[in-house]
Amino acid sequence: MSSAFRSISGRIVSNLQHPIRNCPAALTRLHLRFQPRNVQPSSIPSAFRGAPARNYATGSGKGGETAGSKNPFPIIPLLAILAAGSGGFYFLVQSRKEPMPAIEEPSRKPRLTAGDVKKPAFGPGEVSVIFILGGPGAGKGTQCQNLVRDYGFVHLSAGDLLRAEQNREGSEFGELIKTYIREGKIVPMEVTVALLENAMRDAIAAQQKTMFLIDGFPRQMDQALKFEEEVSESRFTLFFECSEDTMLQRLLKRGETSGRIDDNIESIKKRFHTFQVTSMPVVDYYDKKGKVVRIDASSTREGVYSQVQKQLIDKLKA
Repeated sequence: MSSAFRSISGRIVSNLQHPIRNCPAALTRLHLRFQPRNVQPSSIPSAFRGAPARNYATGSGKGGETAGSKNPFPIIPLLAILAAGSGGFYFLVQSRKEPMPAIEEPSRKPRLTAGDVKKPAFGPGEVSVIFILGGPGAGKGTQCQNLVRDYGFVHLSAGDLLRAEQNREGSEFGELIKTYIREGKIVPMEVTVALLENAMRDAIAAQQKTMFLIDGFPRQMDQALKFEEEVSESRFTLFFECSEDTMLQRLLKRGETSGRIDDNIESIKKRFHTFQVTSMPVVDYYDKKGKVVRIDASSTREGVYSQVQKQLIDKLKA
């Protein structure tokens, strides 16, 4: 119990006991006096015979003076009980009280520094990349050969790199690539992006050339985003448009001598479907950004190339 609490309780008890200590002794004797029923009046001293009977009882007074007589100051033991209970409760609360844990400020996420941001392998101005897209048989490879001859580009065909990798002795991706190509499916982008980056580095080291035509890539949006994030941003996309009937006849004709496992009617139809579902969204994406040059590929090789030269020169000057 605290010293302040003990001091207050002591003063309350002292003030309540003060009237008792000052009461006259005669009053105390009168209060304690009682008259048994078998006592004769003649035996009571004459000094008290005339004194009127006083009843200090809290009851109705029936049954004699002492019937219902009680302690005139019952508050004292009640206060003592209250003080003891209050003190015990105070000590109980104090013993169970635990200190509040310190409130810590929320930790802040560290800011990203320049070294934390992933950068492409080639920065702006180091290389110039043009994506070449079009349906199977649109003539992309032929037009790329003309651009290499006349403008000094390096032609990188994603399909040629994958086919070369599948035939490379000891390649861990050879069988996987072969299966995907045979089924007309898209090879996992990590494989294709890695092959393209390695080919670009080899061309820079061997030929000191930095202008690249990437043929048949990107085939889907995640490839486009992955390449630009890890390798280089593209300048624009050359898109060769052609009807499926025209492309089908071209591919079947090529299949007579190409020896490619995907130049058959079943694989060609699968490739058409894959292009519409996965590659056209890439064309639409770059078209909205103003980075698509559309070429009508249904004409002759010479007619298509004339379009390519004019469009390419205009775009490079822009």
